Amino acid sequence: MLRTIARRTWLLWSWLELTVFTLVLYTMSWLPKPMTGDYYHHLSRIWCRFLVRALGVDLRLHTKNHHPLPDQYILISNHPSALEDFAIPALFDVYPLGKLGVKHWYFIGRISYRAQSIFVKRDDPDSRRAALETLVEYAKNGRNLAIFPEGGCKGRRIYEKFQTGAFDVSLQTGVPILPVFLHYEDQDRFEWHAPHTLVDKFWHYMTARNNRANYYVYDAISPEAFSDKREFADHVHAMYLEWQKRYLD
Repeated sequence: MLRTIARRTWLLWSWLELTVFTLVLYTMSWLPKPMTGDYYHHLSRIWCRFLVRALGVDLRLHTKNHHPLPDQYILISNHPSALEDFAIPALFDVYPLGKLGVKHWYFIGRISYRAQSIFVKRDDPDSRRAALETLVEYAKNGRNLAIFPEGGCKGRRIYEKFQTGAFDVSLQTGVPILPVFLHYEDQDRFEWHAPHTLVDKFWHYMTARNNRANYYVYDAISPEAFSDKREFADHVHAMYLEWQKRYLD
């Protein structure tokens, strides 16, 4: 009983913190960009940590890499849930690529936009081309990127193939791919599929009996061994299928 009361009190306080910080960041998002500069991006990462905490998720980062992380990387991961849209920036200093619809989410979309996230309309070739150009520009300017190569939220199982965008950027810029495998122990509660909304999923996270989210970081993969983006994508996709057998099967 006391444990339940303590958890509810902690969650209430976390949501109060998140609400205040959200209002601050949302207000700041309307200021001229020169007034917010790059530090808005760093504040948005703190906001992501507040959100993960308010959702009551036990986020665990497991370092499976044998070598230090490179100074710059293109982070990729599987995309079974909505949580990783916030948990990955909470853990890593990255500029994510997201679907255009996220840009129009209340508060979240505005904050993501001013934090310099990149948006793409997946079924529009011109939008995909413009997003690729922006990703290359970001990488050439020394920024870390975060891309979901499955091309969207495909559920708990690894999708049949990876899109080549992340690997194209890697080949063009020489920036290595950093693979992160995501495993939610309560897969039924964390998996995002129709007709669930983002609010539905937030409630599912908060009421999950097992709230642990495991993020496994592996060694970065240099593009030097590959000359073709499809070959590169298929090679990494095969690695994810092996991790799927290890953690999900």
